Amino acid sequence: MKEAVTLVEVGPRDGLQAWKHPIATSARIGLIERLRKAGVARMEVGSFVSPKHVPRMADTAEVMDAVGSRAEPGDMVLVANARGLEQAIAQGARAIAVFTAASDAFAQKNIGCTVAASLDRFAPLVETARAAGINVRGYISTITDCPYSGEVAPQAVVPVARALTEMGCGEISLGETLGRATPRRIAAVIAAVAAHVPMDRLAAHFHDTYGMGVANVREAVRLGVRTVDAAVGGLGGCPFAPGATGNVASEDIVYLLHGEGFATGIDLDALLDAAAYCRDAMGIAPVSRVFNALRGGGLR
Repeated sequence: MKEAVTLVEVGPRDGLQAWKHPIATSARIGLIERLRKAGVARMEVGSFVSPKHVPRMADTAEVMDAVGSRAEPGDMVLVANARGLEQAIAQGARAIAVFTAASDAFAQKNIGCTVAASLDRFAPLVETARAAGINVRGYISTITDCPYSGEVAPQAVVPVARALTEMGCGEISLGETLGRATPRRIAAVIAAVAAHVPMDRLAAHFHDTYGMGVANVREAVRLGVRTVDAAVGGLGGCPFAPGATGNVASEDIVYLLHGEGFATGIDLDALLDAAAYCRDAMGIAPVSRVFNALRGGGLR
């Protein structure tokens, strides 16, 4: 039997949140339905955050209703505060995520407070969520580089990962936000964090700005990480990370993992159909290498 690697699809939330043009609710629903058809079992379906700051996610409750998230333990939503958690609970969310950074400068820009303050803010949210039977993931961005303060030392990531784990986050996603790191630097962060947090509770979340995303995923998997975040079509980009491009593409990662002998439970052809849907229904051209090789890229 092949060893499994779980892909967490972040396209419907992280991939679309910064898109500059309006996205029809029906298109978001259609994308999630196609990802389910491809065999994706875990995905971010949206977020409960300020609609003023992230207008693309304002219809998350409607999307969750339409795609049956109450019955899907793998569906996850991002929350930023107590109000967001209340909305997630009201919608029957089975899993949530909270978001901080390894850099104070980035945390201030992204969530309006220091890393320490964010941890203080999230601790009661995590406690409340767990008491409600909701699984909690903790995101740490800027694990190698911050767009405002420069290089981030691996040891700076460790106390954040430990704090999130100790407050009850069952999974820690390590985010290489700018897409600058090479496998050597990724390995250093994973080694530092894995000395304090079990490897099976870590996930890799990489961007592809410098074309290193797939190589960095391969290194994380080589080191023992068995959960990888990716976005269909290479969607993404962060408004608080100037110059950073999209997430590493789901189809590129599935192609890599299958070629390396791992099982994902995802059908690559159906995943390519979902990437094509991004192009045809939303006008967002996939940037993944595998999509462009097998289906051709660009807008019709």
